[in-house]
Amino acid sequence: MEIREYRTYNEEEILRLYESVGWTAYTDHPKVLQKGFENSMLTLAAYEREQFLGLIRAVGDESTIVFVQDILVFPEHQRKGIGSALLKAILDRYSHVRQIELATDNTPKTIAFYQSMGFQEMSEIGCCGFMRV
Repeated sequence: MEIREYRTYNEEEILRLYESVGWTAYTDHPKVLQKGFENSMLTLAAYEREQFLGLIRAVGDESTIVFVQDILVFPEHQRKGIGSALLKAILDRYSHVRQIELATDNTPKTIAFYQSMGFQEMSEIGCCGFMRV
């Protein structure tokens, strides 16, 4: 498996990935999703040879905060270390940044994954998070 920058937006493969994990709030507005990619700080993708397996997208200022906006792996490739490799690549790239944040589904599976990668729930470090959707 290889992790590399995702530089050329391919709407078909991106929509297929987002649909495969049920993120239809994104796929319902493909042009908005494309604009989000264009404005992202960094997008990395995982490939096996040329097969697209998943991606991670980060936004922020690259100095004081990085927000992991999206991390997605096709369901048939999950639980194979791909998500971990993508997240590790972001953590390594931005190791100098004090705050790396993300928001995720509140499920035992996602909580366990992010805790295994060294993340803590905000309440554990004396913080709380807010979101307006």
